[in-house]
Amino acid sequence: MTSNIPNYYNEMSLRLNRVLDTIGLEEYIRWKRINMWIQSEEVISVRFKQKIHYFGSQAEATTTPGLQSDVDSLYCLQYRVITDLESWMPDITTFLIVNDEHTPSGYAKLQSVNRNLPWPVFMQYDTLIKLDRYGRSLLSHDQLYASCYANEYHGPAHRVNSETCKYDYVFGMRVNEWPDQASEWLTRKRRHNWPSHETICLIQEMGALLVPVGHKLSHEKHLEWRISFSYGEKLLVWLFNSTQYRCYILLKIINKSFIKPVVGDDVLSSYHCKTCIFYLAENTPAAMWQPDNLLLCVDLCLRLLYSWVESKMCPNYFIPEENMFLCKVYGHVQGQLLGVLGDLLRQEGRYLIGISCDNIGQKLVNACQVPVMEHELQHQDVAQIMWMSVRRFFGNIVFAVESGLENDNIFEHHQLDKYFSSRGPRREINTIFWKLHCSNIGSKLASKSLSLETPDQHGLDMAQELLLWGSSSDVASGKLKLATFYLVQDNLDMSRNVLSKIQNNYNFKISNVGGMSQQTLQIILNEKLSTTQLVSQYFALPVLYHPSEINCIPKALIPEIFHVTESNQDNEYKQHFRNGVIIDPQFYLYFIEFLCYQRQNNMSHKNVALYNMIYVIRYKHLEFKDTCLNLLAYCLSQEGRLTNAYSVLCKSMSLIREHNGAKWYMATLFNAAFRVLRGEQ
Repeated sequence: MTSNIPNYYNEMSLRLNRVLDTIGLEEYIRWKRINMWIQSEEVISVRFKQKIHYFGSQAEATTTPGLQSDVDSLYCLQYRVITDLESWMPDITTFLIVNDEHTPSGYAKLQSVNRNLPWPVFMQYDTLIKLDRYGRSLLSHDQLYASCYANEYHGPAHRVNSETCKYDYVFGMRVNEWPDQASEWLTRKRRHNWPSHETICLIQEMGALLVPVGHKLSHEKHLEWRISFSYGEKLLVWLFNSTQYRCYILLKIINKSFIKPVVGDDVLSSYHCKTCIFYLAENTPAAMWQPDNLLLCVDLCLRLLYSWVESKMCPNYFIPEENMFLCKVYGHVQGQLLGVLGDLLRQEGRYLIGISCDNIGQKLVNACQVPVMEHELQHQDVAQIMWMSVRRFFGNIVFAVESGLENDNIFEHHQLDKYFSSRGPRREINTIFWKLHCSNIGSKLASKSLSLETPDQHGLDMAQELLLWGSSSDVASGKLKLATFYLVQDNLDMSRNVLSKIQNNYNFKISNVGGMSQQTLQIILNEKLSTTQLVSQYFALPVLYHPSEINCIPKALIPEIFHVTESNQDNEYKQHFRNGVIIDPQFYLYFIEFLCYQRQNNMSHKNVALYNMIYVIRYKHLEFKDTCLNLLAYCLSQEGRLTNAYSVLCKSMSLIREHNGAKWYMATLFNAAFRVLRGEQ
């Protein structure tokens, strides 16, 4: 695992810790806040002569000014709850926990017990007591809040808004005995002794709570009470070391900054993040949770969340059989979540500078710039020359492929840049060119072989060899042509393997045609790579297709490959490439993924690919955005989202009015819409 950790993680983690100190996450402030809420809990309980507990972010001190967390309070009802009749006591309103085959994991029902005899009650009911299918008198929470005042509802809690903050309160009942459903947690094997045996015993003595909320899919939700372990959870959070504590808060900030804007507020909650930390702390050594590993710990949490979303199963920490993703993660929501989490993981911490909450992003940028400012100014001119040279080099490649030249004369007619000429001999440039040209020839040969009535297998084998050799030209271009070659032959496993290799190498330092950050340029300069190494490791060239490759491309590209691009003379690559199509590599990667999963009927992964296409168009700089929009519209129409597809095509037409393949897609879209209308009539 350590070999895959970026070498800047440790230094960046330490700087991130210093930034978090500035927003009030120092240890001494943390414990002052915890003690304040402990004292507030005692004072408020004495004042109202009722036991009131504070839970959640405020009581745990796991919030920041930017998170604007609510105050969560629980009013403890003065009823006695027992797990067996041996604990019965006379003259006290008592309820017995009962379950049956219809009771979901993590929930319980409460049967009324006679006040004078240790007998459960049947066939009696009043305002709060209802009969179930077996005739048992069970406590209902339908009318529990009837006399309570609240501005609004927030899940099972009732919310009261004040001028200073929002208060969420909920009624509940304490269970002194440890619930049978959570017995596995007490005996669970823990390799790393977290939590300790003493902590486990203490949490067991605290017992649990029952709160008035039923299972979402139950027919008797008004009779069900959710088992809550808020006492134990609060204690475990208090026992977090500094890195675990900050990792949890960072997860909540990431959720608010990047995940909720995409999937909404009700999908991934702080409780899911807390559960993730619990499981990770239990299954990793304590030595990992150190300040210089903060970024690594956040990454591991995101990976665990990703695996849970992928399986649609988030196990409750105390009762693993309870799925906390039920009715939350499904269909397009799952695809959106996987897309967001996957993109965060691929950025390897770069997303931190985009966090506006508590101004963390800007503070981190300032913290990173101070020691490297002098170095940045020293190399600024060299970096700019390098990037201008790379763009010129890409333009030369496009012209060479269009012209079909099979020698290096192209480089004699264009002045080679200072950067490349200083990095190595002319043969390195030629090596890159020949690899790209091999991909081009291989794709043409495959197209010719597939055009025959009986495909020429010998020709396909030769084409595959050429594509394989050309796939190492750069990070993506050659490999994407190889993946497309496998796709058109329905060899979906091989196509997905190639796409997976591209994704594994596609991090935030990879530059598409659109541009590269100054910081990344300096990192590359310091590595002192040869030209071949530079292009193969850090640059994703555009994917080029000619009409002669028509049988070796997805059908969706056919309208694009024939439209003339004379109106795009402002684009230096399309100045020469007028008869064919050029596609941005990162978008094309997800487009091929979408087609693969569509043929395999893999709905969840197909939705992830679709979300990633939308994300790339919205947030990445694309040189050939009209083509990407047209292909996205094709995918949306395949999903039956004709209205959305039409809007995307209109956006494409607004970018380029003439000579746009969107007109072909629009005609196909109208045809599909008319078919739907005829089918409805």
